[in-house]
Amino acid sequence: MSKSTKEVHNSSTRHRLLQLVDKDVLKNLLNAFTKATGLTANIVDTKGRSVFSKEEAQQNCKFCQMIWQLQREKQLYRCRGAYARAGKQAATFGEPYIFRCPAGLIEWAAPIIIEGEHLGSIICGQVLMWEPEDFFWIELKEMNKALTDEFTPLMEAARELKVVSGEQVQAAADLLFVTANYIMKAGWESLRHLQELAAQQSILNEEIQNRKALEEKLNEHKYNLTYSLEKEKDLISKVKLGDFEGAAKTFRMLLADILVVGIGKIPIIKARTLELGIILSRAAVEGGADPDEALSINTEFVQDVTNHNSIEEIDLAAVKALERYFNAIQRNQKITNRQVVDNIKKYIRKNYDKDLTLDDIAASVYLSPYYAARVFKHGQGMTIMNYLTQVRIEEAKKLLRNPRFQIEEIAQKLGFNDASYFSKVFRRNEGMSPSQFRQHV
Repeated sequence: MSKSTKEVHNSSTRHRLLQLVDKDVLKNLLNAFTKATGLTANIVDTKGRSVFSKEEAQQNCKFCQMIWQLQREKQLYRCRGAYARAGKQAATFGEPYIFRCPAGLIEWAAPIIIEGEHLGSIICGQVLMWEPEDFFWIELKEMNKALTDEFTPLMEAARELKVVSGEQVQAAADLLFVTANYIMKAGWESLRHLQELAAQQSILNEEIQNRKALEEKLNEHKYNLTYSLEKEKDLISKVKLGDFEGAAKTFRMLLADILVVGIGKIPIIKARTLELGIILSRAAVEGGADPDEALSINTEFVQDVTNHNSIEEIDLAAVKALERYFNAIQRNQKITNRQVVDNIKKYIRKNYDKDLTLDDIAASVYLSPYYAARVFKHGQGMTIMNYLTQVRIEEAKKLLRNPRFQIEEIAQKLGFNDASYFSKVFRRNEGMSPSQFRQHV
């Protein structure tokens, strides 16, 4: 990587980090960490430079303030280089990295990595791990002789430094790593959102271009393309029928219509999009979604559209609402269908001894024979009449074990009109006649 390429990369990591995670969120996290530990914390990019302005950043200890001032005067940015190296080590190992800064203090770095890219680090510390002794003062002079010849002020500031045990350093480093992980999670979610926006913008642009091309073609023949109520009806019909792919296509066409007609007029786009959301909510309830869940989705959708002021964000909020409605319909249908299947089974087990027909069984759950049969087959893996037969055969086995019941009597008890048909059904299912079964038990 060339020098100029590296400079661009390091500059972009700060910009990218602040693009993915709000600066106020970062400040609040660091302030909470500092309140919990009493330690100063900062966030730097991969070059070791703070992502905050001087006014925004937490105030360093007096010793470090003096070191930074001396570095600026000499144009020696040793701490910045140390932060960059420590951040790189932390990113390499994927854990907090404890190090000694060029001025001799203990600090540690926790990496911020989003989608595999190292964007910066949290730096914390400015402490000592032992009470200063003679060797410390000798070392302090040696490590900072390039900055100054007057060490008295530095030594006085060093005496005010906090002394922290190794156990406390490790605990604070672990807490810092948790904080970094929270930032990474927030950044990852923000990145996913940006990617969704980009993908949605691409789809939206295609829909708008298709719409404009169609409008031009129709205008050539003196037709006028307007926001179509027919498309709304088509959307409602497809949602109710469970044609989610077709509904999504119609929904995107309607969104494109709204955005083309209201181009440059965000309030109009919002109002039209909210109208479409109400239509979609009603269609979802008619399609089987739970009314309370549909209301919750619509409430959140209204809030999203109201709070957004870009076409891309409004469009993405609408598409996400559509997906949530589809999920609500499918989830509730599964619950409803499960209840239908269970009720059919209960009805059969209670009335197997009657001459039941498919119409009788479907009527017990207030459904048409066709729909009841389809739901049961999908949920149980067999037809309603096969299940009825299975229940009767199991009851037949119980009765056949009791010698006091004749075959004809058993057939009658199970709802069969004649014994020969009962015997035929029993043989087909068990591979032997009722009499043979009785002999084997």
